[in-house]
Amino acid sequence: MSAPIKPLTENFAVAPQLGPEDMADVAAAGYKSVIINRPDFEGGPDQPTAADVSKAAAAAGLAVEYQPVVGSAMTVSDVVRFAELLKTLPGPVLAYCRTGTRCTNLFAAAQQLG
Repeated sequence: MSAPIKPLTENFAVAPQLGPEDMADVAAAGYKSVIINRPDFEGGPDQPTAADVSKAAAAAGLAVEYQPVVGSAMTVSDVVRFAELLKTLPGPVLAYCRTGTRCTNLFAAAQQLG
């Protein structure tokens, strides 16, 4: 896998942009779920789509959720939904966006909800 995974806890990690070709490695690393926080085409037409990544994730046995969040316009609803996903998805969970920062910020804000 080309993108580095950054664990934040035993059950949660973040990564920069991943593609369909990374999903088998994500599963092999022990993750059970993937949250895609990067909106489709945010990085242009060459960015892998959530549908393509989701298909590869499912084929690798991963649960996957597409929750597109615009980093500069994160809302309380985004944080609440992210917190719900962390409670309901099988762990450990890996979330990705462009650099991993947006996912890290969502995680920190979700922790504040309790």
